[in-house]
Amino acid sequence: QVQLVESGGGLVQAGGSLRLSCAASGSIVATFAMGWYRQAPGEQRELVAAITRDGRTFYADSMKGRFTISRDNTKKTIYLHTDSLKVEDTAVYYCNAGLSTARLMDVKSDGMDYWGKGTLVTVSS
Repeated sequence: QVQLVESGGGLVQAGGSLRLSCAASGSIVATFAMGWYRQAPGEQRELVAAITRDGRTFYADSMKGRFTISRDNTKKTIYLHTDSLKVEDTAVYYCNAGLSTARLMDVKSDGMDYWGKGTLVTVSS
C-alpha cells in the first residue's frame, strides 16, 4: 500500500518561498515517477512539476524558473521548492505517485494512481 503525506504548506507573502515535502511509504515507490499538482478554488487540478526515478524533470510552463522539484529516493521523499510566489499560486498542492505522472513522463508504473491529501499554500499580497 502506497501512502503519500504532504507537508510544508502555509501562509506566505507574495515574493516569498516555501519548500513542500511529500513523504511516501511503500517499498516500490522509489521506482515511481512522482509529481506535484495543485488545485485552486473553483479550478481544475493542474500539473506543477514531475520527476522520474532517475531525476528527469518536467515543469508546467508557468512554473519554470520559479519552482524546482527534486527527490531523495533513499528517503522516499520528493520536494517542491517554490520561489517568487504569486497570489495566483494559492492552491492546495497534491503529491502524486504512479499512473498520472508515469504517463506524462512516459515511464512504467504499476497501473495505480496514488494521491496525498494535499497541503494548502496561501500567498498574500
